[in-house]
Amino acid sequence: MRVLRLGLGSVGILLMGLGAWYLTDGGREVTAALRVVPWLAGVVVLHDLLLAPLVLLAGWALWRLPAGRPVRGGLLVAGCVTLITLPALLRPGPPRDPTALPLDYPRNLTLVLAGIALVTAVLWWREVRRGGQRGQRSSTKGRP
Repeated sequence: MRVLRLGLGSVGILLMGLGAWYLTDGGREVTAALRVVPWLAGVVVLHDLLLAPLVLLAGWALWRLPAGRPVRGGLLVAGCVTLITLPALLRPGPPRDPTALPLDYPRNLTLVLAGIALVTAVLWWREVRRGGQRGQRSSTKGRP
C-alpha cells in the first residue's frame, strides 16, 4: 500500500509540474501564469466566503428532514454539475469557432438536472419507505 501511495503521489507531483510548465506557455511566457492569479484568487474567495457556507447551511437545514441524505446528495451533485457548465453557459456572445461549443448547453443542463432530480426523488422515496431517520443511516447492519 505504501508503494502505491508513493507512486501515485509521484505521478501527481509530476503532472502538477507539467501543468505549471504548460501554464507558462511551455516555459516561454511567465506572464500567462500571472494573468491567471487574480482569477484563482477570486475563485478561492468565492468558495470560502459564499459557496462553502451556503452548502453547509443547506446541509444543516436538510439534515432535519426525514431521509434527507438523498436530497443532500442530489443537491451536491446538481451544484457540481451546474458549476462545471457555468463557463459554457456564461460565455458572452457567439463563439469565434462555432464547432468549439456546438451544443445547446442550457437545454442539456436542464435535462441533466432533471435526471438528477429524478434519481434523487427515487432514492428519497426508497429511504422514506424503509423508515430512514433524520440524518442517520437507515441500515444498522453489524451495529449493536
